Amino acid sequence: MKHLTAITDPVFIKPKKYSSLDQFFLKWIRDERDLPFIYLTLKISFTLIPLGILLYMPFIQGWVWWLVAIAYAYLNNFVFKGPFGLMLHCTSHRAFFNKKHQFMNYYLPWVIAPFFGHSPETYFTHHIGMHHVENNLEDDESSTMPFQRDSLKDFLKYFGSFLFRGVYDLAAYFLRKKRNRLMYRSVRGELLFIGFCIALSFISYKATLWVFIIPFFIYRLVAMMGNWAQHSFIDADDPGNEYKSSITCINTKYNLKCWNDGYHISHHEKQSMHWTEHPVYFQKTLNKYVTNKAIVFDGIHFLHVFIWLMRKRYDLLAKNYVTLDDRYNSDEEVVSFLKSRTEKIPFSH
Repeated sequence: MKHLTAITDPVFIKPKKYSSLDQFFLKWIRDERDLPFIYLTLKISFTLIPLGILLYMPFIQGWVWWLVAIAYAYLNNFVFKGPFGLMLHCTSHRAFFNKKHQFMNYYLPWVIAPFFGHSPETYFTHHIGMHHVENNLEDDESSTMPFQRDSLKDFLKYFGSFLFRGVYDLAAYFLRKKRNRLMYRSVRGELLFIGFCIALSFISYKATLWVFIIPFFIYRLVAMMGNWAQHSFIDADDPGNEYKSSITCINTKYNLKCWNDGYHISHHEKQSMHWTEHPVYFQKTLNKYVTNKAIVFDGIHFLHVFIWLMRKRYDLLAKNYVTLDDRYNSDEEVVSFLKSRTEKIPFSH
C-alpha cells in the first residue's frame, strides 16, 4: 500500500506570454488549455502522414520501403498512438476548434484518425453516444460486468465480440434507443473505412496493410484493454456508481503523455471536465473517494493494471494501491478487497 503524496500530474499554468505562433493558433481553438493539441496535430500531420503516403509511392522500393515502414510503425505505435487517441477522446467530449473554424473539427476524426486505425466517427458514437450514456451497465455494449475480469480467457471473449460484432452491436443499440442519426454516423464511418482500405489495396495491398489495416487491429485491441482495465473493479451492489465501477491512476508518466487519462472516476462523474482540471478536482473531492471505497493507484497506469490482472499479480496491484483512510492494515487485506471487485456480475436479462 501507499499513502497519498503530492500530485505530480499536469495542470494548466497560464504562460506569462504567448509566442506569435501561439497567438495565431489561439484564434482558432475554443480553449487556450488545448494549445498542446495543435502542436501534436502538426507533428503527426508532418511526420506520420507523409511517411504513410510515401509507402504508396512507386519509387519507394526494397530496403528503403521497409525502412519507411518501420519508421511509420514506430511513430504510430510508440510515439503518437497514446497521445493522439486521448487527444481524440478529449476533443470528442469538448469541441477543439471554435465556431468560426468549426470545419476543422472534422480534421482529427476524418483525416488523421484512420492512420491510427479509427474508422471515422465510430469512436465518438461509441464512447459519447453509448458508453458514457450507459456507464458500463447492462445496456453498455462494451460493459465489463459479466466477465471475470482477471481472466485472460474472458478478456479474449470480450475482445473477440467487440472486434467482430462491435459496429453491429452499436448500430443495434442505437436502433433500440431510436437514435438513428448516431446509428447512421457509426455505420457510415465503418463502411467508408473498409471501402477506403479495399480501394487502396488495389494500389498497394502491402502499404494498406501497414498504414491502415494493422493499426486498425492494434487500436481495437488497445482500446478494449484500456476499457477493461478502467472498469475491472466493480462493486456488484452498486455498479452504476462511478466511484465503485472505475479506477483512478495518479502520479504516472502516462498522465503527462496522455492528458490525465488516468483520472477515469472523475471523468465518468464529470465527462466534460477539462483534462487539466482533474488533479485539482481529485484533491478537492477526496472525501467521495473515501466514502465509496474508490480504488486509486499511484505510479502505475492502465496497461500495468491490465497485465497484472491477466497474470493475477494482485500483490503488485496492492503494492501500488493508495490507502486514503487507513482502512486496511496489510497488502493481504487489499488483495482480498481487489479480488472481490473483479468477480463476474451477471446481467439480469
